[in-house]
Amino acid sequence: MQETVLSIQKLSKNYGRIRAVDNLSLEVQEGNVFGILGPNGSGKTTTLGIVLSVINRNGGNFSWFGKVPSKHDRKQIGAILEVPIFYPYISGENNLKIIANIKGYSYESIPEVLKTVELTERRKSKFRTYSLGMKQRLAMAAALLGNPKVLILDEPTNGLDPQGIADIRELIIRIAKQGITIIMASHLLDEVQKICSHVVILDKGKDIYTGKVAEMISASAHIEVGADDMDALEDELRKNENVTGIDKDKVIMMVKVKEGYDSAQLNSYLFSKGIILTHLNTRKKSLENYFLELLAEK
Repeated sequence: MQETVLSIQKLSKNYGRIRAVDNLSLEVQEGNVFGILGPNGSGKTTTLGIVLSVINRNGGNFSWFGKVPSKHDRKQIGAILEVPIFYPYISGENNLKIIANIKGYSYESIPEVLKTVELTERRKSKFRTYSLGMKQRLAMAAALLGNPKVLILDEPTNGLDPQGIADIRELIIRIAKQGITIIMASHLLDEVQKICSHVVILDKGKDIYTGKVAEMISASAHIEVGADDMDALEDELRKNENVTGIDKDKVIMMVKVKEGYDSAQLNSYLFSKGIILTHLNTRKKSLENYFLELLAEK
């Protein structure tokens, strides 16, 4: 059974009249790559700040590793919040030594974290000579000092060019394969879809969806169907209790079905009714489309 790494119960935070986090509850299991997704102002960074004990909450509770957070537990959590700050005129390696001193870690893991983020060859270079992507990778190296069980990232690809985004994406995937649980806040839906196993979608501090990314996309899939006799096809589709919606044009119909009911089952059903399909295709919605639909429903 997977360990519950982070448990949040009815968390809330107000800034005056603004409800930044609104009665939020969720659980992150060991080994998850858990995305906190939402537009700017949805409460992502505030939630991370609360669970890292740098922002005070107004209500609710949270626990790390099944208990009230302690100094020891927080040492098992590496985090990057906001823009990483380093000394510009000293090397990346020496910046990591300073951070290790502050956190009370030995220097033993510095060569390994530099290797993980692919900065070994530039470890002696001054921080000011690093590209934006390299600076972000050094920040991730700093967060990995001390071999944490959990890595928290707040908008890790913010401001990067496409190549930098791809580099950070691949780095996060590699780190996750090492068994580190990752909690990542982002407003970039495509990145969450490519990186995360689980997601919570926030809007104005409220949870509007929580679950596995793959299941969410599958549940929102449409099946494209076509036949020589479109009227007969539509008639049989409307008789099928697993079909929840039909959108048609002159050539094909877009069919929405209940969760767990797939294209093969639909094809078999129609064949049993004498309908031979000339077109069959499953079209999965992107996380972006599903996200926008969720917001539109509110």
